[in-house]
Amino acid sequence: MAETRKEFAIYVITKHGVDLARKIRAALPDADLYVSPKVKADAPPDAKDLTLPMGPTLSKTFSEYYCHIHIISVGAVVRMIKDLMQDKKKDPAIICVDDAGKFAICVLSGHVGRGNFFTEKIAQALGAIPVITTASDARGTLTVDILGRDLGWRLDDMDRNVTRGCAAVVNETNVAFVQEAGEPDFWPLNQELPPGVQYFTSLDQVKPEDYEILLIATDREIKASHPAHWNNSVIYRPRSLVLGLGCDRDTPAEIIERGVLSFLKEMNLSIMAVHSIASIDLKKDEPGLLALAAKYNWPFTTYSPEILDATPGIENPSETVKKHTGSRGVAEPAALRAANAARLLMPKKSYKEPTDVHNMTMAIARIDFGKRTGANAAGNTAREEAK
Repeated sequence: MAETRKEFAIYVITKHGVDLARKIRAALPDADLYVSPKVKADAPPDAKDLTLPMGPTLSKTFSEYYCHIHIISVGAVVRMIKDLMQDKKKDPAIICVDDAGKFAICVLSGHVGRGNFFTEKIAQALGAIPVITTASDARGTLTVDILGRDLGWRLDDMDRNVTRGCAAVVNETNVAFVQEAGEPDFWPLNQELPPGVQYFTSLDQVKPEDYEILLIATDREIKASHPAHWNNSVIYRPRSLVLGLGCDRDTPAEIIERGVLSFLKEMNLSIMAVHSIASIDLKKDEPGLLALAAKYNWPFTTYSPEILDATPGIENPSETVKKHTGSRGVAEPAALRAANAARLLMPKKSYKEPTDVHNMTMAIARIDFGKRTGANAAGNTAREEAK
């Protein structure tokens, strides 16, 4: 079960801090406010009690919020939270604001915990100066550990080569960004990529030994096919794959899931890169498909037989399927239509287990997000192709 946290908590121990908290809550109306007994009378009526010393309260709330805003000195906060921190994948963002409201300072979880983003937002609400010290943000370069997160990209492995990648980018050493899938605006399209970063669209254009690190955006599993690339890489999983699915009525969800996993493995594609599933309107209430979509948090889109039948690019049309559904196919045109793709990555395949009577079909299409343009992208690609 996914972890559920509230968004913001604000902690105040001074009268001036209460005034600042009101301004922050105007921008973050869902924030919970914790105030010490001495200033409780000046606080809004929904303010929560903040014990002094604060340790017991923070021990309880630390894992309950994504972001903690302390209108308290940095040194005091660091001493109070030092034993509560676990690791960068779990720790919440910690932001400190001085009592005069001049600075908003990101203390913890600037990247993974979105602390830098929250700091900018709080500084804007107060008219304060945001203080952000993570090197990639301070230098305006790629943030390796959260690159593409706002687009839905995920790191294949948070622990593998990420620290090396961050250091390589910040130190402006030779870095290759290889984009086989995903949105091209992971970095502003009107800006050159940062110094040291070269852009490519295929692993075959890159010799891994020529680079300090490879940053690879792909929906493929490359460990077996490109072991040297994989070993020296940070891999991102854009949500670029659409699965077109068809099945017999009441096909168990676990059979559909096993079929999906089997086909993805056969095609060397990552389940982390699946964007959504699609089918025909006749299947919009199919329990197994609904259960699969819910388990993986995949959007589920269905189309009318007429729309599917008119979809170009169907590779395995069937008059038998048309007789029963009104369309020459289900899995293939559903995948093509939902991905807005011109061709299939995997044509329709059938899956049936020996001990079960139900049959399912699946086809895969890759979303075409377009190409990155500009001198930086085109120049690097052209140089590699000329070698």
